[in-house]
Amino acid sequence: MSAPEPKETEPTMRYIENRTYDEIEVGDSAELTRTLQPKDIELFAVMSGDVNPAHVDADYARTDMFHGIIAHGMWGGALISAVLGTELPGPGTIFLDQSLKFEAPVGLGDTITVRVEVTEKLPRDRLLLDCTCRNQDGKLVIEGQARVIAPRDKVRRPRAVLPEVHLHVQGAQYAKLIAATEALDPVRTAVVHPCDDLSVSGALDAAHQGMIVPVLVGPRAKIEAAAREAGRSLDGIEIVDTPHSHAAAAAAVALVRAGKVAALMKGSLHTDELMEAAVDETLGLRTERRMSHVYVLDVPTYAKPLLITDAAINIYPDLAIKRDIVQNAIELALALGIEQPKAAILSAVETVNPKIPSTLDAAALCKMADRGQITGGLIDGPLAFDNAISPAAVSAKGILSDVAGKADILVAPDLEAGNMIAKQLIYLAGADAAGIVLGARVPIILTSRADSPMARIASCALGQLFISYKTKPAP
Repeated sequence: MSAPEPKETEPTMRYIENRTYDEIEVGDSAELTRTLQPKDIELFAVMSGDVNPAHVDADYARTDMFHGIIAHGMWGGALISAVLGTELPGPGTIFLDQSLKFEAPVGLGDTITVRVEVTEKLPRDRLLLDCTCRNQDGKLVIEGQARVIAPRDKVRRPRAVLPEVHLHVQGAQYAKLIAATEALDPVRTAVVHPCDDLSVSGALDAAHQGMIVPVLVGPRAKIEAAAREAGRSLDGIEIVDTPHSHAAAAAAVALVRAGKVAALMKGSLHTDELMEAAVDETLGLRTERRMSHVYVLDVPTYAKPLLITDAAINIYPDLAIKRDIVQNAIELALALGIEQPKAAILSAVETVNPKIPSTLDAAALCKMADRGQITGGLIDGPLAFDNAISPAAVSAKGILSDVAGKADILVAPDLEAGNMIAKQLIYLAGADAAGIVLGARVPIILTSRADSPMARIASCALGQLFISYKTKPAP
């Protein structure tokens, strides 16, 4: 008695297998069905470089003859190639030529069935195949004929696992913030110690955008040398000459106190040096509100700006300081046009645990919001990071919340956690980061040497939008 043949242990879809020339008969066919999504058009445009507005510009497409976005014609041709290369004949096929006739457009949401059928077997392993693409209504959109060399040898291989592709226009969220400043007056801003090409260029770029009127505070000779190195002109730019960076910070703070500037912008000095002058008990910029830092991140995998606080000022904030940190972030979110900001108070878990102090603070902050001690937004916590930003994680854990899975603001339990969250998103997720300090008499625009030019401009936009929000007359 012969042993039974071993059963297939792997799903068929995990393998790709061809049909050889000898196995194929005239009339054999194969099909593939695909629904056209916006991502398909974007991927094809990125791969091919074809940015014809009929495919990628919705406003233009509405005025075109088809009155909407349509697929690139060769998107259908690529689907035909996919059937030939993976199904019939399959792996080992050599494409010789292809004729295509485009009968009708393919629009977003159309479901296309691609069919190839062998019509003739030719000498030297050649095949002729009719190729058609029909939409969900059975309408012919593409037809043609392919000539290929079919494989002689049998091939069965594990099907390649394709990488996930996340499409993101660099700076897309920042572009919206910058556009929102177009109708606003520029803000007279003290740029503190702009003594390298990046910081002086950032200030001048923001001035060119109409966001700030820069007052450069620092050693004149170093500022002028930095401008020459950057190839930039300082004609018409005010310079307040100081001997060194420490004096520049003090002088910039004095300009604020004298009402001569409405914002500060960090140049090439250390953040600690600038903030030391800002928090000085007698000559600084303190208010009744605690100062705190807010990152505004443009994260490729998140559909809206993501605010993270505090990642630079308050090391181990107590409950009272956290209240100010949350309020500062909410006010910035409101200034950015977020109607009802959602603030997630982060911890390691989403339940209150007396052994984890950050969960107790989160619960207290939520109650403070209930009692009107924090206003302007929705607050929930404790929430773990995944529960704050992932609807899938929220669904899996059955969390009922108006904030979870869709947070605008992530409030870290301490500076270490906030800084690590922000830096991980910047360096592992490709996020751009703009930054600002709030709670002082004026906003303090923080930039770093690692910032992109777009992020530097976005940081200035944060300051301009915040000042506009705070000075707007009450309704």
